[in-house]
Formats: sequence, C-alpha cells, structure tokens
Amino acid sequence: MKKTSSPRRIISSGDANKDHNFAGTFLKKKTQSVLSRFRAAVFFWQRKGCSNTDDADEKPASQVIGIPSASTDNSTGSRSKIPLSFKHSYSSVSFDSTRSQAGTVTYSLEEISKATGNFSLKNILGEGSFGTVYKGKLKDGSFVAVKRAKTQEMHEDRLFAEFKNEILALSKIEHLNLVRLLGYIEDGDERIIVVEYVGNGTLREHLDGKSRSELEMAERLDIAIDVAHAVTYLHMYTDRPIIHRDIKASNILITEKFRAKVADFGFARLASEDPGASHVLTQVRGTVGYLDPEYISTYELTEKSDVYSFGVVLVELMTGRQPVQSERPIKERITTRWALQALKEGCAVVAMDPRLQRSPASIEALEKVLRLARHCLAPNRQSRPSMKQCGEVLWGIRKDFREKNNVRAVSTAHYSEQIDVRKDNREMFGIEDGESYEFRSA
Repeated sequence: MKKTSSPRRIISSGDANKDHNFAGTFLKKKTQSVLSRFRAAVFFWQRKGCSNTDDADEKPASQVIGIPSASTDNSTGSRSKIPLSFKHSYSSVSFDSTRSQAGTVTYSLEEISKATGNFSLKNILGEGSFGTVYKGKLKDGSFVAVKRAKTQEMHEDRLFAEFKNEILALSKIEHLNLVRLLGYIEDGDERIIVVEYVGNGTLREHLDGKSRSELEMAERLDIAIDVAHAVTYLHMYTDRPIIHRDIKASNILITEKFRAKVADFGFARLASEDPGASHVLTQVRGTVGYLDPEYISTYELTEKSDVYSFGVVLVELMTGRQPVQSERPIKERITTRWALQALKEGCAVVAMDPRLQRSPASIEALEKVLRLARHCLAPNRQSRPSMKQCGEVLWGIRKDFREKNNVRAVSTAHYSEQIDVRKDNREMFGIEDGESYEFRSA
C-alpha cells in the first residue's frame, strides 16, 4: 500500500539561523530527504513488481484476444507525446504541502500553473462533476492533461473521495488503452491530477459531429475493441479487479490515429478482497443512461455493471445518438430500446448512424454489434457476457467486416481505378454530403 509522507512544517530562514535550532533543523531536513528517496525507490520496485503487462505468467487482455500486446502495439501513436523522462512516472510517491513526486518526475503547483497559462479558459479541454480539465505544455515542450478539482468544494467528502479513487486506480494500471497517470499535487485546497494528454477529443464529440472527420465503421469497430481490451484488463489483469463504474462515450478519448483510451476513474471501485464474494455493496455512482438497472435496484456492484455500460456505448457507436434524447419522439427517446426494437423487427439499418456508409458489409456489422449489445444490456447480470467475451466477439465482427469490405473494394476497382469508392457508396446507398446529412430510403 502506498505510503505518504506527513506534511512538512515550513521553517523560515530566521529560525534556521538561530544556533539552538540549526543542528536539529539540518538533521531533520537530511532525514526527510533520505526517507523520501527511499520511499520512491520502494514504490517504484513495487510498481514494477505488480505490473501485469510485464508478467510472463499472466498475459494482458490484448494477448488473450489475439492482438499485439500493449508493449509492442504502436497503433495509437499516443506514446510519442509523453517524453522518455516520464517512462516510470505513473503515480505519486510522496508529497508535501507544495509538491508531489511521480517516479522520477516532480511537479510543483507553480510549474503546473505556468503550463496551463495560469489555468486559462482557452486551455480548457472539458468539465465534469470533479472539476475542470486543462491542456498543459511543460517546459520541455510535451503536453499533459491537468485535472483540477473545484477548490471551493474540495471539503466535500464526495469530491475528495473521487480524487483518492482516481489516484488509487490510476496508480495500479498500465495499459495501452487506458490513460496514464503522470503525477498529482495536494497543496492546501488544491487537488490536481496530471495525466497523459490525448488530443483528438472524446468519442462523444466525434459522434456528435464536432470533430474534423467522421468515424467510419472500421474505425468504430477499432474503438469498440480498444475499450473492450481496456475494461478486460481492469477486470482480469490487475491485482484486484477494478470496476470503472462510468464507462461512457465522453470518458473515451480518441487518439490522432482513431484508437481509444478509457479515462476518468473518479467513480472506480476495487472489487472485494474476498475471492468468494459475488459483488460489492456500495452507493450508486455513474451516469444516467449508462447505469446498470440491477445495480440501481440492489446496490450490488459487479464487473457486469461495466458490461451493461459498454452495451450502451456499442449502441452509441452504431447509431451516433446519445443514450437519452428527450427531444425525440417517445419511441426513440431511449436510444438502446429504440435500436434493439429495430433489430428485433429486422430493420436494424433504420437505427444506423446516417453518417455511416451503407454497404452489405457495414449493415451486417451493424446487426452483429447490436446483437452483442443486446446481450450486454440483459436485465439480469448473469445473462451478460464478460468483457473478455465481448472483445472476442468484436474481434470476429471486425475480421469479417474487413474481409467483406476488401472483396467489395477489389471488385469495384476491377471496373475502374478512377472510381471514388467512398463517394460511390454514398450515392449508391443514399447518403448525401453537405452541411447536414440526409438519408434517402432505397
């Protein structure tokens, strides 16, 4: 368990000059320095010892499902944004009233304030119940995301618990599809978490059309698999399973190469230490539209609660819609119910995001993903698949989609090398480019 040094008393220069205090002060400062370094060395040794991604006996989720492991997969392109000096800076080791250490990297409040332009409004990336997230640029030119708690509300037990939860969870994980903790600061009422910067917005922003480019079916399947891998790792490959409790589109960050990283561990909860325990009794935490109804009614939290939330995300990926949209007609207000009803009636294409290309391969992928989502959204948790099973199913869906999509692309190219396949698909299946997207029924 991580040890934290006690807050140090600040000694003025006048006190230090007094003969009767000088020797004691000098010895105290030297002792604190040695202890701090010792704790850092011990914590780093423990951090490496419990890292599952390097354990030869336990394969990471990515290897179980059949893709390159996090240590060798360069598909996201996000690692290059974190300088080499941050290699071991996953969690804070010791901190006092003004500074925190993260491995070999030490941050001060002054340094982080300068990196964010004194927490400038123009550097805001997003806001949540915990606080505001800023983009920061360190003096070496690298970018970080700085999550600053609402200082005026930091005395609230809920916010302080979220801060501790996020630090605890992030300090235990290391996976390609999870954001990395770089450090944190406690300074008076200030609570700041510094994490890896992922600069291409959230999945929700992409689905809402707020990004520069659209997500095609292949990219959406990649994102679904990335999230499945991340949550599988949390459930199966940490010392104690971690239940995220807030899997949703706005907590999924998209890299420049359109791969996904799961963020925001403020509601995360460790599973019971008792291997025979089937659940954890806890207050309900999460976001409306993603919450497991069984968890709401019984207060029993399990890994299957994350599976339910993941099912909602799958529906979002296929429809492009938010989980709850009160401005829609009554039958369409609950997106999962509307989409699964369309699937049941044999017209799943009606629920398909109009920005997606219509093709036999993409429609088949849509139906398969919605069928998986239906299992994830089962009212009874015993009927839901595990996250590992979700990843395996999605892997097969993506494989089939790629094969069928490639066959069609080759067939089209046989007639003319000059044909714009994307444009041809849009015209053939009724999607028009313009300021707004319109779907014309065949």
